[in-house]
Amino acid sequence: MSDPTLIAGAAQLGIELSGAQAQQLIRLLDELDDWNQRMNLTAIKERSAQISKHLLDSLSVQPFVQGERVLDVGTGAGFPGMPLAIVNPSKQFVLLDSTAKKLKFIDHTAQLLELPNVQTVHTRAENFRPAQRFDIVLSRAVGPVEQFVKWAGHLVVGGGRLLAMKGRHPEAELGKLPSGWKLAAVHRLNVPTLDEERHLVEICRSHDRL
Repeated sequence: MSDPTLIAGAAQLGIELSGAQAQQLIRLLDELDDWNQRMNLTAIKERSAQISKHLLDSLSVQPFVQGERVLDVGTGAGFPGMPLAIVNPSKQFVLLDSTAKKLKFIDHTAQLLELPNVQTVHTRAENFRPAQRFDIVLSRAVGPVEQFVKWAGHLVVGGGRLLAMKGRHPEAELGKLPSGWKLAAVHRLNVPTLDEERHLVEICRSHDRL
């Protein structure tokens, strides 16, 4: 069954979930609960908190997910990559992590939910050399912004964007971007039912037009 809190929250974010998408998102949480009994995938076990902190938090960046190819760096149990893949069936998502057991969960769940647009890669971002680079490289809570740029900057196409999901406004981190990169914008994200600060740091190459 779908959840009215999820459907209403997604609508507040400008996302009209189909019945099938809402069911896929809830099934994702069901599988997370099941696997979490055998391995530590998440500390968030209350369903309402899972909806706000896993699903709606992931979907809050939807307006900034442009282009056809998206890389989720340090995806963990598949957030934000899996929810975004569910609502963007025409985009290709690669979910990268250095922990194999978490990717095993994602592979299982992607097959269960029939998500042919999800692929996993077991490596670290700085070691990843894909045949084709990505329009968007996204991360949620993967260390300081400058480190994210150093690790993952080579994975973005020209004109693409690095998107770092953060809690509070990371003012102190923004003056330390590596040479060749600039801050495009910091977006305040309002996540329905979540009473915590969320920001999205958008970074591009210095020569890219904003």
